[in-house]
Amino acid sequence: MRAKLLRRLVIIGLLAVLVLFFAWAFLPKPVPVDLAGVSRGPMEVYVRDEGYTRVKDVFVVSAPVTGYLLRVDKEVGDTVTAYRTELAQLLPTHPQFLDERTRNQAMATIRSAQSALELARAERRDAEAQLEFARADARRFRQLAEKDFVSQSELERVELALDSAEASLASARAAEKVRQGELENARAALIPPREGKPPSPEDIVKVTAPVSGQVLQLRQESESVVEAGTPLLDIGNPSQLEVVVDLLSRDAVQVNPGDYARFTRWGGDNPLHGTVRVVEPFGFTKISALGIEEQRVNVIIELDDPRREWQRLGHGYRVDAAVRIWRGEKILQVPTGTLIRYRGKWAVFRVRGGQAELVPVEIGHNNGQVAEVLDGLVEGDTLVLHPSERIEDGVAVEKRAL
Repeated sequence: MRAKLLRRLVIIGLLAVLVLFFAWAFLPKPVPVDLAGVSRGPMEVYVRDEGYTRVKDVFVVSAPVTGYLLRVDKEVGDTVTAYRTELAQLLPTHPQFLDERTRNQAMATIRSAQSALELARAERRDAEAQLEFARADARRFRQLAEKDFVSQSELERVELALDSAEASLASARAAEKVRQGELENARAALIPPREGKPPSPEDIVKVTAPVSGQVLQLRQESESVVEAGTPLLDIGNPSQLEVVVDLLSRDAVQVNPGDYARFTRWGGDNPLHGTVRVVEPFGFTKISALGIEEQRVNVIIELDDPRREWQRLGHGYRVDAAVRIWRGEKILQVPTGTLIRYRGKWAVFRVRGGQAELVPVEIGHNNGQVAEVLDGLVEGDTLVLHPSERIEDGVAVEKRAL
């Protein structure tokens, strides 16, 4: 009897243990989660984008006249002095090629000039003959006047004719020179182009530096024919740098002159600091890498650090810029990873008594890392960080083991 009773008790005990085991196995277990707290502290909001450095005042030196540019012997980085350093030299250009019509017109002009010159020479010879006759006539009348064979008025008439003949000869000689010049001018139109550099080195136009500084860029280095106004090189002072950041227009409206800026990924170990000098009052359209049209606005920022901190920077270097648009002290804030969207509003899962509680919150400023809490939480609350789809209101949670 006792053996049977003992056997029954063992079986009942085993069944009870098995029931308790299955009951424990199917009970809901707490979901392991990462936790974060609600805290107070300073908070800053930045707008970020890529920027580039540039010399404040860049002077583009251009060709003052059309001519043959000799090779520029300056190098990028060379120091120049205002009105003393010679930057480039220009020679007169070669004559241009003539097409058939232009050449025929030039040859016709030459023939016309030759005929005009022959006519001027004939008129000059006629004037010389007239002068010789007037001189002989004047000698005879002077001799007759000494013997009172002619009146004084007749002598004066002859003297006047002599003066007129001399003036006519001078006019004819001048006309001949004019026709000679016209012929030479017509012949010059047929001068063909030559190989090599143009002649007349005495006619060199020297281009000097308008300001003191350094050569930033050579736009035209090789010998060539350039038009007036062609950019030759850029000059500026690389010790006077500023940073240009083209922000989206919706971000630029939040930036004001005097705002603090920070630059990273510029090549140095430490970030650089600056102050917004101006937000340009006009925007421009820029195509993004995805092919989307964006309205951008240039923000000009002064570097505040001493030059020894950024002396390796030059004109056109890339930097990552962040402009501070808001700052607050003792701000109630939460990590942005705790925020979720619930029915079109912000909410968080607050942990109380080992359970997740869905709490709607009102959010203010957000810098991408932390968000300002205006209502719904208090300092010291514990929140679920990056809640998964398993987290719901009332679900048991526990801190994830490290």
